[in-house]
Amino acid sequence: MNKIYYIASCDTCRKIIKSLPKGHNLVFRDIKQDSLTLEELEEMHQLAGSYESLFSKKAQLYKSMNLKDKSLTEEDYKNYILEHYTFLSRPVFVIDNKVYIGGSQQNMLQVMKALS
Repeated sequence: MNKIYYIASCDTCRKIIKSLPKGHNLVFRDIKQDSLTLEELEEMHQLAGSYESLFSKKAQLYKSMNLKDKSLTEEDYKNYILEHYTFLSRPVFVIDNKVYIGGSQQNMLQVMKALS
């Protein structure tokens, strides 16, 4: 099952969702409304290879909690992502057992190719 993990109130996510090709078969998961499950995070981790790659260092909480000054472990990244939705770098697409993290132009080109 192909999925997109996003936040409906995120302008970047909304813009990306509008640009998706018609006829895609994505299941939409608004992680602000319905929290990410451990099972979902584990699936992403298995595909991505690390929790750090799924972690958003742009999050306001990352800055306000001074996490950049701490030496975080993979377990820390995992726990922070599960604790608060804002720590997941988004959007995250899981398409045909591959993970695409974030909204960079290069990443979105790969997502569009995977969906067509």
